[in-house]
Amino acid sequence: MTRDETLLGKRFIDLSRQAQQKGIVLFSDFLNLNEQNILRQNISELYCNFEMSGGFPNSERQMIAFLPDALCYTWDYPISCLKITPLNRKFADELTHRDVLGSLMNLGIERSMLGDILVEDNMIYVFCQEKIADYIQEELTRIKHTSVQLEKTAASEVNIVPKTQAMEGIITSNRLDSVVACICKISRSQANEWIRGGKVFINSREVLNTTYECKASEVISVRFVGRFLFQGTSGETRKGRLKIQYEKYI
Repeated sequence: MTRDETLLGKRFIDLSRQAQQKGIVLFSDFLNLNEQNILRQNISELYCNFEMSGGFPNSERQMIAFLPDALCYTWDYPISCLKITPLNRKFADELTHRDVLGSLMNLGIERSMLGDILVEDNMIYVFCQEKIADYIQEELTRIKHTSVQLEKTAASEVNIVPKTQAMEGIITSNRLDSVVACICKISRSQANEWIRGGKVFINSREVLNTTYECKASEVISVRFVGRFLFQGTSGETRKGRLKIQYEKYI
C-alpha cells in the first residue's frame, strides 16, 4: 500500500471516530474503486457502521456515510444531480465523458468532488457534491465549442441506460485470469499481474485471487481498461474450450 493509500485509510478511520463521538453522520468525498477497496481493508478498525451511494443505483464512484450508533435524526447524502443540455442541439458537438470531465476540471474542481458522469446523445447528467452544484451551474457555460445550460434534477429522473457492446470469446476455464486475458485481449501472464496488482474488481470489490471462478451477471472492472458484464458460458468448442459471452460498457 502506498503512503497516500495508507493516509486515506487513516482518514476513513478518523471520520468514523468523529461520527461516533459526535453522534452525527459524516461523509467522505466520492471514491473510485481502488479507494472503496481501501475502505474495506480498514473495516475492522472503523468505530461505526457505514453506507455507500453515488446518488443512483449501480454508480461506480461512491460516497461513504459514516453512521454513529446513537443517530437521532434523518439524513441524506449531500449529492446533487445536474442535467446538462446544449443551448442549440443543431450546432452542438457530439460530447463525450472526457469532454465533460475536462471542462469541469478546468473550473478548478477536484475529481474527488465529482461522482459519475453519464452521457447519451448530448443528454448529460453530472453527480457532484452538493456544495459545488451552484458553482458549476454558474460557471459551466461551454463544453468544447458547445454552449450549454444546466439545471438541478432529481436522480430518479435519470433514465440513461449504459451502452454496451455484445462480445464473445473463448477461454480454457472460468478462472478470473483466463476471463480477464480474454476480455482485455492480453496474455494470461499479464492478466495474472494485473489481478495480483489490484487492478481487477468484481462488483466493485478488489479480487486478488487469480483462480476465482467468474459467475454470470458479475461486473468485471479493470483499471484503465473498462468495465465488462460477464454473461457466462454458451457452449464448448470442438477442442473442449469454453465459449463465453460478455458485454463491454462503452
